[in-house]
Amino acid sequence: MLMGVSRDATGLRRGWTTGACATAATKAAYTALLTGSFPDPVEITLPKGQRPAFALAVESLGDGSSATAGIVKDAGDDPDVTHGALIRSTVRAGEAGSGVMFRAGPGVGTVTKPGLPLAVGEPAINPVPRQLMREVVAEVAAAFGGSGDVVVEISVDNGEEIARQTWNPRLGILGGLSILGTTGVVVPYSCSAWIDSIRRGIDVARAAGHRHVAGCTGSTSERVVTEMYALPEDALLDMGDFVGAMLKHLRRHPVPRLTIAGGVGKLAKFADGHLDLHSGRSQVNHALLADLATAAGGSPELVEAVRTANTALGALQLCQREALPLADLIADRCRTTADDILRGAGIEVDIVVIDRAGTVVGRSPATPPA
Repeated sequence: MLMGVSRDATGLRRGWTTGACATAATKAAYTALLTGSFPDPVEITLPKGQRPAFALAVESLGDGSSATAGIVKDAGDDPDVTHGALIRSTVRAGEAGSGVMFRAGPGVGTVTKPGLPLAVGEPAINPVPRQLMREVVAEVAAAFGGSGDVVVEISVDNGEEIARQTWNPRLGILGGLSILGTTGVVVPYSCSAWIDSIRRGIDVARAAGHRHVAGCTGSTSERVVTEMYALPEDALLDMGDFVGAMLKHLRRHPVPRLTIAGGVGKLAKFADGHLDLHSGRSQVNHALLADLATAAGGSPELVEAVRTANTALGALQLCQREALPLADLIADRCRTTADDILRGAGIEVDIVVIDRAGTVVGRSPATPPA
C-alpha cells in the first residue's frame, strides 16, 4: 500500500483485507486487458469511502485474452496468517451479457457445505469483495469502453497451505483460503476474522442439522468435549477468547444445546461476567474465587489463600486439597452468565472446566433453558 497509511487510537498500523487486495488486483488486470497498460499504483474505493492505493507485485499481459495482476497483502500490525500473501487476479473476456463471473484459482477455496453466505460449489469469495470487484469492473469498463462481461479468477500463492491455519477446512471450504472483508480494512488485534469464523461455524452447524454444539477455548478442551459427547468436527466452535461473540450469534441463531468448555482460568473470568477472555482485556477476579470458596465452606485460612493466589489454577489446587468444589461453583456461575445472554433463545447450556492436563475438574450440567 503506497498511500493513506492509517493508524488506530493505540498507534497500531491498519492493514487491508484479502478482498481489498483482490479488488485492486482486478482493477489493474482489467485495465491492462482493455488498454495494454497496468496502472501502478492502483487506487480503489472501499465501502466506507477510504481510497487506498496498492503497488503491484505481479503483472502479466497474455496474448490479449487475459491479464494478471498481483498484490502482496499488508495486514498492518495485525497478527494475520494471510499477511504477506500474494493475491492474484486474472481477468478474461466473458460471454456477452454474462456480467462478472468468479472463479477460484490455485490457493482459493471452494464451498462444500451449506450454511455459508455462498452456495455449495461457489468459490470462497465473499459477497462484499464480489460487489467491490463488480464495481471496479464497471468503473474500468465505463472508462475504457469495455463490455464489463468478464471472468475473474482469484488465486493466492501457497493459499492451500495457509488455509490449514484457519477454520476453512472445518467450515467445508476446501482447497485454499477465503477472500474476505466487509470494510476492506484490517483493524489491528480486532480479531474480526476469528469472530466471523465463529459465526460461520454456527451457521454451518445449523445447516448440517446439528442439535448440540460446543464452544471451546482451545485444542485441549475441544479434545475433551469430543471424547465426552462424540460431537462431529463441524459441531465444534473454536470460540477461543470470544465467548460473548459466540453467545450473541447463538441467541439470534439458536441450537437446542450448547456446551462451553475451557480451562479454569478463562472460565473463572467468564464466571465473573467477562465476555472477552483474552489476558490483555480481562483478568481473574480472585475476590470472586474467595467468595465461592467461602460459600463452599472453606476455612478462613483457605479463603485468604485463594484470595491471594497467583492464578485461578493455583486457587483451584488449594481447594482441591480440602475437597472443596471450586471448579463446580465456577461452572455454575458460567452457566448463569450464559443463560442471561441466551435468555429466550431456548438453548440448554452445560459447562465443562478442565485443568492444563485436560482433566475435567468441574461441571455444571445442562438444565432446561429459561
